Amino acid sequence: MEILWFLIALCMLAAVVGPFVLRRRGGIRLAAPGSPDAADPDAYGFVRQEELDIRLPGPDQDLLDVLDVVQRSQDWRAASQLLAGTPKEGEVRWQRVQAFAGAASLELAQRPGVGGAWLRAWRAEAPKDAGGAAVHAEFLVQQAWRSSTAGTDDFRIILEEARTVCGEAALLAPGDPVPYLTELAVSRGLGYSHEEFDQLWAKVMDRAPAHMGAHIAALHFWCEKWHGSREEADRFATAAAARAPQGSLLAALPLFAVYEHLPEVNLVQGFYRSAVVTKAVEGALFAVHAARPDDPMLAHVRHLLVLFLVRMERWSEAMAQLVHIDGHVGALPWTQGPDPAAEYTVYRALAVAGYEANGGTPATLPH
Repeated sequence: MEILWFLIALCMLAAVVGPFVLRRRGGIRLAAPGSPDAADPDAYGFVRQEELDIRLPGPDQDLLDVLDVVQRSQDWRAASQLLAGTPKEGEVRWQRVQAFAGAASLELAQRPGVGGAWLRAWRAEAPKDAGGAAVHAEFLVQQAWRSSTAGTDDFRIILEEARTVCGEAALLAPGDPVPYLTELAVSRGLGYSHEEFDQLWAKVMDRAPAHMGAHIAALHFWCEKWHGSREEADRFATAAAARAPQGSLLAALPLFAVYEHLPEVNLVQGFYRSAVVTKAVEGALFAVHAARPDDPMLAHVRHLLVLFLVRMERWSEAMAQLVHIDGHVGALPWTQGPDPAAEYTVYRALAVAGYEANGGTPATLPH
């Protein structure tokens, strides 16, 4: 079975990131499965691909325990209690709202007309519950993107309903930034004018000026593929990084802006060694080193760093990030593809191979 998984990884390596695998000098070469020279991620204690958790970017055992109870019992009360006890400030409430909404949306996709019944019951039985309203709004946003095509009537109808529920959630929880964060996704899908978006962003900033999740959500709006440009996205990210308080992960935001505007790799071979990428990566590494170890957004930055560090062939630094995040893959860049665990595993295997090709071993990897 281990050889089978290795063969699958080999195929993905060749198809997805082949240009990075072979180098004339000082690079890495894939060894045949079973060869004594074959790099083995298992030797580092990494989690097998089929056991990777695609729901979250990092551990949140309280959330996972409650999700298990809710999905087994179809009773929403445990979710309500968890959100009621989660502070409005900070990033955790936003991540938990997203997780509950995502769980309900996936249930509905797997069992149309039946899945996610606990969320419908939550809203019907406790219409004044702020947590239920916030989860419902986020659920509608995820449904719009998952079940319909951007720009269609169905897509707009669902997002219009999401905007209405965002307003209800905001009234039920004064001072809570989460309903406005959810509306940031609505603004992107409905195509708010820049003036409308600025008014929404001001409400977010009044409540959570250093919220990393909010800034990432807002950055999408300013990207070239949505309602801004490469220059506007870079300006937004750079300004946020410049005013970031000490220990804030906002210093890593320019790396997310770079990611949103990646060129075709095959056309721009030297892009990952350019000054723009190097500066953004160094800023993200600085933010990671300065952040609190328990910052809930830390895993998001580490996951994105893995992609860039591998493509830059900075193997040791990529491995240093993998040690902290392995086991959970519910974050950019992996969630952009249809199989986040497989995408992540490809880059992890490349990092291990490159690390060992340059003399690294499990014993020399700091934890």
